[in-house]
Amino acid sequence: MTVLIDQPIWPAHDTVWAHIVSDTSLSELHEFAASAGVPRRSFDLDHYDVPARLWTELVERGAQPVSMREFVRRLEASGLRVPQRDR
Repeated sequence: MTVLIDQPIWPAHDTVWAHIVSDTSLSELHEFAASAGVPRRSFDLDHYDVPARLWTELVERGAQPVSMREFVRRLEASGLRVPQRDR
């Protein structure tokens, strides 16, 4: 499994946010998030929203930093992407 993380550039709730996804399976993504203390309520159908303060820790735990373009490309290739129309 590879967990991917984008850059924390998405502003909301007085911080900026990044996202983590798996390029393999949602169950492995949930396991990774739980092991890092990311609450399940942060899950949004195909990704977790994570605050910037957790970014370095998640990378240290094995999340692979990628560009937004690579992030979306690999999520789509995994078959786990939930289209915008289904959100």
